This record gives sequence, C-alpha cells and structure tokens, in this order.
Amino acid sequence: MKPQALLFLVTGLLLTGAAQATEAEHVRASHAWLRVLPGELPAGAYVTLENSGDQPVALKGASSDAYADVMLHQSSSEGGMSRMAMVDSVTVPAHGTATLAPAGYHLMLMKSTHPVKPGDTVRMNLKFADGSTLVTDFVARPANAVDAGS
Repeated sequence: MKPQALLFLVTGLLLTGAAQATEAEHVRASHAWLRVLPGELPAGAYVTLENSGDQPVALKGASSDAYADVMLHQSSSEGGMSRMAMVDSVTVPAHGTATLAPAGYHLMLMKSTHPVKPGDTVRMNLKFADGSTLVTDFVARPANAVDAGS
C-alpha cells in the first residue's frame, strides 16, 4: 500500500472513532448533593442530569471511594405506603433532563468508608449503559436537607 493511501486510511479510521461520542460526553451533571444521616444509616444522593445528545442515555449506577456500595433506587408512595426499590437504570431523554431527587429516583449510598460530614465533597463516578463514566462531585448536606441549597 502506498504511504499516501495508508495515511488516508488511518485518518479515516481515526475520524470514524472520534465521531462516536460516549453517553457520558453528552451529559452534564448539576445540583449534585447527598443527604448525610446519623451513624451507619445509608445516605441518599441526588443530581440533575442534562443530555445534550440526539439519543437517550441510561444511567446504570455509580461508584465512590467514600462508600462501599452505591445502588440506584426509586421511592414511591402507593395507598399511603412509602416504598423503595432498586432499579436497573434511569433514562435521560435526548435533549432533556432526568432529576434524581428525594421521593423519586436516587442513589443509595451504603457503608461509608470514612465519616462523611455536612459540607464535605464526595466524588462519584456516574456509570452509563455504554460503559462510560462521568465524574461528579456531590456536596454533603445535613439530614434535614430537602434540596441542593438547604
């Protein structure tokens, strides 16, 4: 193969690979916070995810060095009974948002590896269906917090 033809082939392959953006590259996280509960009780983490891409993306979970386990949950209320269940994913629609908030979808943080206090920042890796991750800092808020600013 001629050097010039090889150059065009390699350039074409590189451009094709670059055109395939990961799900995480289309997502922006904002208002990331977590509610710290007393003692060994699990914490809840909340965030707004905005997808600028043309396709929906799926948040599949998260991980953090500050917690041994991070699970995706959904809270609901039915017939006066509050329930919480694990979910496999949360869809962020194309050109839309998904909000993880109290009484809805949230990340359940179990078994802290060190004490987390209000005001601390906890770094989490948000994991998407294609295997990409989005590193996001969550601000710890006290047990009585109801949103990112309280």
